[in-house]
Amino acid sequence: MTEPQNNTTTATPAATQQGNPVDAILRRLATRAMGLTGADIERVVREARLKARRGKRAIRYEDIEDGIRGHRAPVPYDLRWRFAFHEAGHAVVHHALDLGPVRGLNIDTGEGAYNLLGFHASGTDTHTWYENMLTVLVAGRAAETLVLKRASGGSGGSDDSDLARATRMAFDMERTLGFGSEHPLLYRPHRDPGAVLDREPELAARVHASLGAALDRAAAILRRRRPTFNALAKALFEAQAMDQKAVLQILTDGDLTL
Repeated sequence: MTEPQNNTTTATPAATQQGNPVDAILRRLATRAMGLTGADIERVVREARLKARRGKRAIRYEDIEDGIRGHRAPVPYDLRWRFAFHEAGHAVVHHALDLGPVRGLNIDTGEGAYNLLGFHASGTDTHTWYENMLTVLVAGRAAETLVLKRASGGSGGSDDSDLARATRMAFDMERTLGFGSEHPLLYRPHRDPGAVLDREPELAARVHASLGAALDRAAAILRRRRPTFNALAKALFEAQAMDQKAVLQILTDGDLTL
């Protein structure tokens, strides 16, 4: 994949160029603001108005975006690419499994990368649905390994990380959801899955096998859809934030080539 020049400055987005609709700018702003609270957004708008007033001019898109970014340094070039590959991996696999819409992707949030995935109401709570969910959760790690040949610790490291959520889900499939390979009818909840896995190596092996199968499945999907994955990662690297419409355009264009 051809990478753009190493430039960590934020370019003026295409949506602000002459002839592009205002709603494209608003969608991009909304995507940029993913994760912010209502109070955060009020502060950003207030500071942007003050900045425009001091400059004796109308408020601009850049004023809002600068306020959302704060005074953070640009994301380093290599990390920005890793974030782009990781989130594009989640999005492509989520779309391929037809789980619902990808509402937005952001690799410049101040706390790492971020995705907002929607889910269809039908088909949930089945064994297939949980297997698909596991596949999406580990897809970011699969994407990093596919392109960069090794995964970062960004998939794990906290209780709300991809690996933590996937491990809990695979654990519940074995112990509480009735999908286990041993004694599936027994309901055996536990508040600390890690403690159970540490003392039950056979259960840990089954959970790990489920995660490994999901990882292999995600990697296979990304290999089949490599042009779409590459296109989405490149677009996300350049834009840093993409709304649902922008993401869907690339994903649906890729569907036509399959």
